[in-house]
Amino acid sequence: MLTQLDLRYFKCFASLQLPLAPLTLLSGTNASGKSSVMQALALLHQTMHDHEWSDKLMLNGSVVDLGTVADVVDQVYGRRECMIALLDNEMSYQWTFTGEREDMAMAVTQVKIDDVEVKNPSSLQRLLPSSHGKSSLTQRLHRLTYLTAERMGPRELYALDAPQHTPVVGTWGESAISILYSGRDDQVVPTLALPDRPPTRLRQVEERMKQFFPGCVLDINKVPRTNSVTLGIRTSSATDYHRPVNTGFGLTQVLPVVVAALSARREDLLLIENPATHLHPAGQARMGHFLAEVAAAGVQVLVETHSDHVLNGIRRAAKDNTLPSEDVKLHFFRPRSEQPEGTASHMAPQVESPVIDANGNLDRWPDGFFDQFDKDMNYFAGWD
Repeated sequence: MLTQLDLRYFKCFASLQLPLAPLTLLSGTNASGKSSVMQALALLHQTMHDHEWSDKLMLNGSVVDLGTVADVVDQVYGRRECMIALLDNEMSYQWTFTGEREDMAMAVTQVKIDDVEVKNPSSLQRLLPSSHGKSSLTQRLHRLTYLTAERMGPRELYALDAPQHTPVVGTWGESAISILYSGRDDQVVPTLALPDRPPTRLRQVEERMKQFFPGCVLDINKVPRTNSVTLGIRTSSATDYHRPVNTGFGLTQVLPVVVAALSARREDLLLIENPATHLHPAGQARMGHFLAEVAAAGVQVLVETHSDHVLNGIRRAAKDNTLPSEDVKLHFFRPRSEQPEGTASHMAPQVESPVIDANGNLDRWPDGFFDQFDKDMNYFAGWD
């Protein structure tokens, strides 16, 4: 499991040391660096997946398109260089990358494993151990799922691809229906399987979707002589199956999240932005609890959210002991422009990290951390 991510001169961070846990929640104001944390991991995944033996960090590819070095490297302090480091099962890995500001890839100029510099670094992947406990870092970075906030909407047809080619749902959820169909009979992680239903991917996804959309039933059929499938959705036993475009938009936005979670293996990395998009408050809280269940099953989850309901779902999971509170990290990001006056911005903390206890309580609530409801109520009461 990844226990820390360090960044230097990467996008808006002059320096960041971010502890990670089985479930890590990233929150904060807009443009404060939350997505940058996920993109750093996505870049490693993209380079290893798309360009297996590349000696460069590929800034554009099938997962993210970040532009040029000028878009990625902190222009104030980094100029041409940035660093990404991971602490994984007590082993540390550090990559330093350089490039001209107009370049769309960055050369690997230094690699350290456990603080020992590797001579003549050749590629990102070759430098990682082939085996490492139950799952190597290489394997987990290869299988990493990064699901962005901009997910694909309902479609008439969904492309069908070989599962070896698309083992995850894709950045926009574009492969979710494909892997749900091709892996419909695959077993889910046993501790995630709900009782009284077959422990297979399709049936368990269907059962989980009912927690968000009561009565939900899925019907996936291959279109003859094509590499595509159709998706039928029923939300009540009193109705027939409908095309996705004729169901609530939230359903097709939540489905890739559920498919990604139930397709993951133990020790996989799951990165999700805005998992509760288009869900009502109760559904958002259920999503927080569901992601805690996924983390408790051994899948490492990083989630970015603006929803206090998602946070409260995670707090409830800590209180009912679905996931021990020490397995949750909460991080609140502020833009560097909001750092205290008189403090060098590259030294001031950009992240505050409230601690959650076994009862779901937080040791502090930084200003701006899911407190807008209280501020509004104080205003209406005439207290502000």
